[in-house]
Amino acid sequence: MKTSWGTLAPLLGTAALVVLVTVVQGVWTERWKDRSVSKELASAAKVLEDSFPEKFGNWVFERELESDPKELERAGAVGHISRLYRNNRTKARISAFVVCARPHDASGHTPDRCYPGAGFEIGEAEHRQKFSLPDGGEIETFTGTFRKTGTTLRIFWTYGIRDEASIAKEEVGAARSWIAPQIARIALVGEPAVYKLYAIVDETRLTGSQAMVEAEDFITNLLPALNLAMAGNSGAEPAEEPPAAETASAG
Repeated sequence: MKTSWGTLAPLLGTAALVVLVTVVQGVWTERWKDRSVSKELASAAKVLEDSFPEKFGNWVFERELESDPKELERAGAVGHISRLYRNNRTKARISAFVVCARPHDASGHTPDRCYPGAGFEIGEAEHRQKFSLPDGGEIETFTGTFRKTGTTLRIFWTYGIRDEASIAKEEVGAARSWIAPQIARIALVGEPAVYKLYAIVDETRLTGSQAMVEAEDFITNLLPALNLAMAGNSGAEPAEEPPAAETASAG
């Protein structure tokens, strides 16, 4: 029995569509990439951890915060920072949690997914917030609030991707553009490494307007300082270990 072209065409079109969808999804989820840590990703993670500033504006490092190994694994973190900072003028405190990860991992682990799992309910729904910088630049973030008995957290999160100068120089750990894309999974495709920053403000002792003011000051001072530090460290070789005798007598 002969099969007419009119009968075959819809079947071939459907098959082609399935293949196309599979390929696109495979690219977005990095299904066919080597899951071992690439040199570029490892380098970007090291630059982040070596460069993260302890002081910027009126904000100073107060202490390291513990990170849940399971959360880091879910976030695909190759490198990370988890610290509490204090404003010397206002005494406000904000915690910074940053991971360096592959694009797919960075885009998939967002507060609206992980905080409800930790017993929080969503208060103010996620929305985009933009901050202006003194140099005329701009930082995009998402923000929203998460509540449970006795606690309200306002969280800002943003993705750090290579700026044009970093791409031209093939530097994976240098200065970043900080963006809040509508569909992060698509916007981050092609990046060898993505930084994702959470700035977390406890609104329990602050009004909503105070939290916004403190967070804006924190973010607009931190990210330019971090970019500057990373740009300086992007081509640095690992420091040599000091002689054993000097190490023992240090301090």
